[in-house]
Amino acid sequence: MQEATLRCIGVLHSDILSCREAPKNFTESKRVGTLEIYPEYREGLEGIAPGQTIVVLFWLHQSSRDVLKVHPRGDKSRGLRGVFATRSPVRPNPIAISELKVLAVQGNRVQVSGLDILDGTPILDIKKQIGFFRHVRTALRRLKKPS
Repeated sequence: MQEATLRCIGVLHSDILSCREAPKNFTESKRVGTLEIYPEYREGLEGIAPGQTIVVLFWLHQSSRDVLKVHPRGDKSRGLRGVFATRSPVRPNPIAISELKVLAVQGNRVQVSGLDILDGTPILDIKKQIGFFRHVRTALRRLKKPS
């Protein structure tokens, strides 16, 4: 079995202290927090600006890693599904992905909105939002709006 080595690039600061308090998904959240990027990775923030949407990968350090089936969104009426068919935080490699709106960038800190992640969660990486997904999401929002 191959092993991978990851380096955390920072830590999240938020007011979400328990799973009960966390929104079920970043798409349902207006919660605000700060990505604190470790000084040795600060240069990697160059080009990130308020108004952008970024994709952030988190290591869900408090999640179980030995669960392979869950009830989607904790709803027992929906039956068990394999974790790879869900966005459950419990999984062999508890990596979360969130699209977050950048509110401000100050030095090695990025203030963001849309959080569904616990305070103190390690940050694995930050990426530019994939344009295709942004366009699909915008189109879906327009379809859902009442006329």
